[in-house]
Amino acid sequence: MNEKVKKKNILTTFPRVFWTANLMEFFERGAYYGLNSVLAIYLAKHLLFREQAIGLLQGFVYALTYIVPVVGGALADRLGYRKMLLVAFSLLTVGYFAAGNFDTYGMIFLFLLVMATGSGLFKPIITGTVARTTTKENSGFGFGVYYWCINLGAVLGPLFIIWVKGFSWQYIFFFPAAWCFLMLLPTVFLYKDPKRPESTKTVQEVMKEALLVLGNSRFMLLIVVYSCFWILYFQMFGSVLWYMEAFIHRAPINEFMAKLGIPFKFDPGHVTVINALTIVLLVLVISRIVTKIKPVPVMAAGIVIGSSGFLILALTRSAWMFVLGIAVFSIGEMTAHPKYYSYVGLVAPQDKKAVYMGYAFLYGVFGSLFGSNFGAALYERFLKPVAPPAEDVSSGVPLAPEVLSKVQFFWLIFAVLGVVCLVGMLLYNRFFSEDTPQTNRRAWKIMLGLYSLFTIAGIYFFISSLVLSEQIQWRTFIQSLILLALGGGGTAISLRRKQ
Repeated sequence: MNEKVKKKNILTTFPRVFWTANLMEFFERGAYYGLNSVLAIYLAKHLLFREQAIGLLQGFVYALTYIVPVVGGALADRLGYRKMLLVAFSLLTVGYFAAGNFDTYGMIFLFLLVMATGSGLFKPIITGTVARTTTKENSGFGFGVYYWCINLGAVLGPLFIIWVKGFSWQYIFFFPAAWCFLMLLPTVFLYKDPKRPESTKTVQEVMKEALLVLGNSRFMLLIVVYSCFWILYFQMFGSVLWYMEAFIHRAPINEFMAKLGIPFKFDPGHVTVINALTIVLLVLVISRIVTKIKPVPVMAAGIVIGSSGFLILALTRSAWMFVLGIAVFSIGEMTAHPKYYSYVGLVAPQDKKAVYMGYAFLYGVFGSLFGSNFGAALYERFLKPVAPPAEDVSSGVPLAPEVLSKVQFFWLIFAVLGVVCLVGMLLYNRFFSEDTPQTNRRAWKIMLGLYSLFTIAGIYFFISSLVLSEQIQWRTFIQSLILLALGGGGTAISLRRKQ
């Protein structure tokens, strides 16, 4: 009887600030995914930016949303959650609104970075609020509500943005700006700082922890290996959208929906909706199936399933199979990713487990920086030159054999990259999962080699962009700086902490 009462009343066990925080999460994620579901199409089709330039922009913006929370969490702990929420929503509002008022690459880039900074400051505040307003008894349900708000925003936000862009493309920026501006109201009038822990980390302490983690070659090797899978994920915001727009005959889906009496036009923005909706519908089922299975077999299965989604894209041009490919990848993502965090907890140094868990997100930094740039460069080289006329796509004219072979080759690259990730994870688990002097030494040698390659590539692109070209190649120049920062910084940290 008591158990039934507890289950019935669980919603009432959460304070008002818990629900306020989740409301904010819903609108912020709706704004973020709403814009990014169509951003690549807007920049390429309407502003005529090159795909590689868009990939560079997206790589920086997405990476920043993963990096800023490191410092943002410490600032929120020291200055107060409510104050930092006001800063975060102000930056988000300004970033979205200003980006929609410019059509030059530099200004859009700048204000999307402002938006990403606001998003990065926002993330740790909400997770911290949920953690501090739940108990042992209701934390599982509380974080379930939190993740549902994220995915619900990722479904409804893009659906609304797809509709309003039919009136004006500027609305894809203005409505996210409006949603974030409105969230200033509950921040001011409803949100109250939850009780702080007795001790909080300073920004200096956070930086020391970051150097500790970045200097652990065995941990960074795991990040690099798992990042290969997230290179696939970040195609959902770039190359997958361009491919759908330029190659997929979408009439069969539109006609099917019309027969059901639903006015519907299959749009590239629906890729994000398919991804999020698949997770909303199946995550509980998948979680129940894999809950008692060890992390590595589940991660391996998830990577195989996710890679199969790209294999489907390679083998067919059907609109329905395109949807299936995105859904299959999403199943792989929701299968592998939760167990990744479990695996990090197993392989991290046991006396610093909490610290390393806090940096498990670094896969997103590598995945976004390399994935967005890699996918855009490949698309511009292989698929853009052979894209068929729009009228041929809308009428369902089959692709020429030479075009079809390039399409297949393009998507097979990503499917193979998934296999590389799978093999890498299995090898890592076999030779590097235990924290011993031998495994740390082997990992140190491998990471030093990778950092050296990044540095050499960065020097080559730096010279190429400034000296070997008739005009300065700014995109290549910026990419060279990224490689030099990763390679040079990684090398310096590795040599400083020689294993």
